[in-house]
Amino acid sequence: MKKFALAIALMFTVLASQAQTKTTPAVTEDKTDEQEGLAKTYLSQIMGVALSATSNMKLFHFVYDWIGTPYHFGGESRKGIDCSAFTKELYSEVFNLDIKRSSRDIFSMVNPVGKDDLKEGDLVFFKIHSRRISHVGIYLGDGKFAHASSRGVAISSLDDNYYSRYFYKGGRLLASFKDQLTNSNVATNTDDDNSN
Repeated sequence: MKKFALAIALMFTVLASQAQTKTTPAVTEDKTDEQEGLAKTYLSQIMGVALSATSNMKLFHFVYDWIGTPYHFGGESRKGIDCSAFTKELYSEVFNLDIKRSSRDIFSMVNPVGKDDLKEGDLVFFKIHSRRISHVGIYLGDGKFAHASSRGVAISSLDDNYYSRYFYKGGRLLASFKDQLTNSNVATNTDDDNSN
């Protein structure tokens, strides 16, 4: 009789734990959705960009983390960074793509797009006091872009008189470069795996 009572008690314990397991992920998903919604609202207010359900939160978190980093020509770290190094670092961390280092070389990797056709994550190029491309940033939406300027890493508006005057073109990474970069990353990772 004791064995029978013990078996029934054990069965109820298993059923109760399964019921709890099934309800727990729903609560976690709700909390995750709520936290992401709060993060989007917070970043929208700080950056002045309306974040949508499809917004790349990794992009906005990356930019937020780097805001205020000082500008240093040729710099590639948190101690100081220039516009092309910031763009290269962002593309590496957010999109897992290793792009070229200078703004002119980066422009050679894109398909030019007009200002009105820019999408989140596209690149924006400027010819500031030069006939050649001299500055690059990353488009965030709502006419805003992130870049390493003389004030440090900041968010600026394409409608600002200064940037509007020097804006050259927008650019979207060519599919052929994306494929090439993705394939080279896969090959490198495979080589790394084989070397173990």
